[in-house]
Amino acid sequence: MTSNSQPESLYSLTHKNLLLGISGGIAAYKCAELVRRFKVLGANVRVVMTDAAREFVTPLTLHALSGNPVYYSLLDADAEAGMGHIELARWADLLLVAPATANTLSRLANGEASDLLSTLALATKAPLILAPAMNQGMWLNAATQKNCRLLRERGAKLLGPAEGEQACGDVGPGRMLEVELLVTAVAAQFETGALAGKKVVITAGPTIEALDPVRFLSNRSSGKMGYALAQAAVDAGARVVLVSGPVSMLPPPHVERIAVESALQMYETVMAQAESADVVIAAAAVADYRPKEFRQQKIKKGGDDCLVLELIKNPDIVASVAQMAGERFVMGFAAETQNVEPFALSKLEHKQLDAIVANDVARADIGFNSDDNAVKIFSKNGEQAVFEKQSKQQIARNIVNWVAKHLPSNDKN
Repeated sequence: MTSNSQPESLYSLTHKNLLLGISGGIAAYKCAELVRRFKVLGANVRVVMTDAAREFVTPLTLHALSGNPVYYSLLDADAEAGMGHIELARWADLLLVAPATANTLSRLANGEASDLLSTLALATKAPLILAPAMNQGMWLNAATQKNCRLLRERGAKLLGPAEGEQACGDVGPGRMLEVELLVTAVAAQFETGALAGKKVVITAGPTIEALDPVRFLSNRSSGKMGYALAQAAVDAGARVVLVSGPVSMLPPPHVERIAVESALQMYETVMAQAESADVVIAAAAVADYRPKEFRQQKIKKGGDDCLVLELIKNPDIVASVAQMAGERFVMGFAAETQNVEPFALSKLEHKQLDAIVANDVARADIGFNSDDNAVKIFSKNGEQAVFEKQSKQQIARNIVNWVAKHLPSNDKN
């Protein structure tokens, strides 16, 4: 089966950061196929192994299949000098432990941090999914069942185990779920359906304002945040139109991308699409000004030390959408380098938006071109939401879920 013939629900794994923890059970051999399936579906996969797991399947195999180094030592100097275990915990959108042995379940239930896998389970804010696999007697033991109850109470989700013949010859509950069932269950964690039936228009990337046939004015926006929002909105069931300035990325599956270059082109496209939109999220870094005159020939260097350019203001796209007739939820972005919160609140008010997302692009770790972000949402009703540094994919899902809860039909305030 190829990625082009997958059920629609499995596309929610595209670009997700999956951390796979493998503990020492015979079912560990199935993880090679599990990693391969996740990769085929577009997920980014990193693998963490316990010492016992390496007796059943080699790190080299999983390295080759995932395309990433395999982690197994809590005190690995090379790993700590690179990603590090805390960065690995932050990177993950979801932690799947498969197989989860009785010993692993016990350590996780008791909050141990005795190896890399248990440490990551404590450190990460990502959802934790466990796929138990063990002898049927061990699974049915009261101690194991108590550990499972504790883990569920803390928010962990257990998948399985299945019943059947086991490697030891016993028959009963304890088999790890088959790969396809695990893949489907993991994909379901990213499907909210919160925007089902809604049309969402998202702007992304920079705009470029031509000076002459070879030169232009632009900015450093990569479009990563807008594209992550488009993916998150698709995962939430929306029909997504992505109005994108020039970027190097391909659009997510099932997203209608309309490519534009200038602020005027983006303005015309967004205004046309917004008429039938339920939600508009303006994440693009639109040029505030454009040259008053486009030079038909390349501007030549003259004798003067200075070149004077006359610029005129571009239309404010998100403010124009907010003033359109009809009902729609309009969210802007305030990418600032100083006084982030005051500037964001000012924009929220004078642009008459429903909400605005503020982020500090002066920070190198979350600014333009970064894979991470940290944002604060302000609403016109005075509500706030803070999302600390996470991957832009996770930030996007948080924003989309927040928007879905604040649409007029869902607003209970």
